[in-house]
Amino acid sequence: MNLPPLAADFPAASREQWLALTQKVLKGGDFNKRLVARTADGLDVQPIYPRPSTVAPAVGRNGVGQPWGVASRIDHPDATAANDLARADLDGGVNHVTLVLADSAGARGFGLPTATVDGLDACLNGIMLDLVYVRLEAGADAIAAARALAGVVARRPHARANLSINFGLDPLGQLARTGSLPESWTASGQHLTALIAELTSNGFQGPFIAVDLRPYHEAGASEAQELSIALASAVTYARLLVASGMPLAQAFSALSFVAAVDADQMLGIAKLRALRRLMARVQDAAGVPLSPIRIDAETAWRMMTKRDPWVNMLRTSMATFAAGIGGADSVTVLPYTLPLGLPDGFARRVARNTQAVLLEESNLWRVADPAAGSGAIEALTDDLAQTGWRQFQQIEREGGLVASLQAGTIQGQIGKISAARNTDIASRRAALTGTSEFPNLDEAPVAVLLPAPSAVTAPQPPLALPSHRLAAPFEALRDAADAVAAQTGARPIVFLANLGPMADHSARSTWIRNLLAAGGIAAVTSGDGFTNSADVGAAFSASNARIACICGADATYAELAETAAMTLKNAGAVVVYLAGRPGEQEAALKAAGVDAFISAGQDMVALLTGVHRGLAG
Repeated sequence: MNLPPLAADFPAASREQWLALTQKVLKGGDFNKRLVARTADGLDVQPIYPRPSTVAPAVGRNGVGQPWGVASRIDHPDATAANDLARADLDGGVNHVTLVLADSAGARGFGLPTATVDGLDACLNGIMLDLVYVRLEAGADAIAAARALAGVVARRPHARANLSINFGLDPLGQLARTGSLPESWTASGQHLTALIAELTSNGFQGPFIAVDLRPYHEAGASEAQELSIALASAVTYARLLVASGMPLAQAFSALSFVAAVDADQMLGIAKLRALRRLMARVQDAAGVPLSPIRIDAETAWRMMTKRDPWVNMLRTSMATFAAGIGGADSVTVLPYTLPLGLPDGFARRVARNTQAVLLEESNLWRVADPAAGSGAIEALTDDLAQTGWRQFQQIEREGGLVASLQAGTIQGQIGKISAARNTDIASRRAALTGTSEFPNLDEAPVAVLLPAPSAVTAPQPPLALPSHRLAAPFEALRDAADAVAAQTGARPIVFLANLGPMADHSARSTWIRNLLAAGGIAAVTSGDGFTNSADVGAAFSASNARIACICGADATYAELAETAAMTLKNAGAVVVYLAGRPGEQEAALKAAGVDAFISAGQDMVALLTGVHRGLAG
């Protein structure tokens, strides 16, 4: 290995030397438990990687050396307002637009109400279609929507060959999202291929199909699961098109992919790189010339939060970085206020400027595959590709994607991964900044054009993949607390019985205060810390609280916790908690009146739900 001149003056360090030093720091701790992280697929993420001995050939975005496309959503229910917002985005640097219909996967409660020629034409009024990339995002009536978009083009003077229009057809995604199709898969396939033949004969170049991975991601799928489903979808569509008479190479060129990217930069980069690598392997196995696939990335819906929405700017910035480095052809940044309602012009401006900074100031697009040669990302790319390929082969053995979805197999597999992730969220092992960690009960409101519609309470179809955000359970608790505050004029409170001086109780009292705030509950106390039970009881009575939590150091608990618990119960506390693990004092503390103990690793959503019930009486 050739070393830079300065480094050549020092002896080369080995991994063994690093491990020896690391073990000293760990002081006998388990290396794998302390320093090795694991993905949802169970893949190891090492703390340090060697330089890879070989690097697979780069498979970059279409048009290597060109910036990725900056995309925005046309999703306002009013066509005129939608057009105004879209034109403002285009003036601000956007060059890709997505027509989001109301029943599509990404509508989020809004979207264009109808897919008529006149309606879509009004949304695209004044937009020169030969200067932008247009992607259609429709729902159940995607074929009618595609014909309507073709009708809009027929009114314009553009040559079809000069247009970049992605018709976004994806009946497999519709099957996954809703659990069923309006007709059999055979009939759906026939209508799909007939429409593509019609559009092709009219001069459209495609792509015509968008393999949408967002329904799987929002249901909780892992990275390897998404990759396997992407391959299974692509192969299913390719077989369908070939059976209709389309050459195989043309069938692959009719495909594109829509992928969600979240704030885990390493996995986001590796996932997109692995998708390109795997599709290159599929093309090679099919005996067709290698051509780069098209990936339209979108910052992930499931990572967005309603509470402290400004943190969404950070999340989407990290996801945009990952998507751009990973080789996305276009990126859609979801505006930071989208969970709260229809974003206004300012939120849309922040979304597009996130990309402008990364493109124009950071110049991320100027390197074809900037992650190539990184030991960590190359290893993750390889691991995801291998795991995704194995899972794809399993889907094929089960009869293909349609059979797997109709049998509920994929839904069940995703459900297991999602349940494990939700457990980590509920226990706060996986933190949601501003929601489950560091919540702000006094955050300022943000402006939206229209508030988000109320959640639908209709039962979920048996085979439909659910769409949910990770923060939703904590947000429901915050909403319940806000409803109480609006009704009574006061936020729900819990009294903190802080024992001893601040140095003794501050760690646990601060931790409990933040935990309660994650459920919308305020913590109240009196003084620096209590040293006798009489003061504890008097302060609790003066607080008008119904629930108390004792906070202090273990040594202080041994001296004061039992009498404090008895005093709080005598003062009228309906529930008494104690922060921390009780150890050998557990039986005595329970006898004294402690109802439950709060410590890291518990299901905090369940605990806070219990606190809410106790506060409600």
